[in-house]
Amino acid sequence: MATCYRHPNRETKVSCSNCGRPICPDCMTSTPVGMRCPECARQRTRVVRGPSGIGAGVADATRVLIGLNVLVFVACLLTGGTLFDGGGTIYEEGALYGPLVDDGEWYRIITSGFLHYGIVHLGLNMFVLYLLGNLLEPAIGAWRFVGIYAVSLLGGAFGALLLDPTAVTVGASGAVFGLMSATLLIARERGLNELASQLGLLLVINLLFTFSVNNISVGGHLGGLIAGALAGVAIIAGERQRGGARQALEALALVALALVAVAGALLAAAESTPSLGG
Repeated sequence: MATCYRHPNRETKVSCSNCGRPICPDCMTSTPVGMRCPECARQRTRVVRGPSGIGAGVADATRVLIGLNVLVFVACLLTGGTLFDGGGTIYEEGALYGPLVDDGEWYRIITSGFLHYGIVHLGLNMFVLYLLGNLLEPAIGAWRFVGIYAVSLLGGAFGALLLDPTAVTVGASGAVFGLMSATLLIARERGLNELASQLGLLLVINLLFTFSVNNISVGGHLGGLIAGALAGVAIIAGERQRGGARQALEALALVALALVAVAGALLAAAESTPSLGG
């Protein structure tokens, strides 16, 4: 294992995203394009120094995603939905339902991830998204964070359609579960074992909740969890590489995962009941 170039007695798996030198948590500076060593960080502006290597800095993309979910929920209320039960015209037109996806309404794979059953459902998902976003986004950059979120959302739709294609499914839970698994893996990769253990406990609690409470999309949660883990592995693999092609390879890996999730969702929808009355 490589050792920090400033602290030779400290092993690390993280390298500066600019010069490639290995850096320990005390030498990491979070920037929108990844972790930087102290020298490279001084070449840029608006960076935030964080001794832990994760969770330091702004999370603008997280706030935008939360805002989009809230705006969609308000739009559902304005089109006939209720505060605690969801519904509404937008809800009906965007919820995930296998037969309709197979009938050509493939956009439901995406739109369903921004719809919620009610304000409690929305509040729980947005609270966890806020916590995870403020941990992960500053550590890996906005575009990587959004990439993991998108892959997890699509993976959640794939899992929901795979296990129960005729169930009506909505919610950002798949994306949130994916962020949870990705954050856990990246934290452990960067030597933040205590944080990784805390995230692991949170994940176990949420999985117990998933399997013990009725009317929860088990497939959506597990699909998002697996997709997020794979996206996290792609980011970790990219950080271990050196050279200018690293970011392109990470982006390619995330796009490939997203395409696989969409293709899987469409195939799963094709196996569903071909009509609403079936």
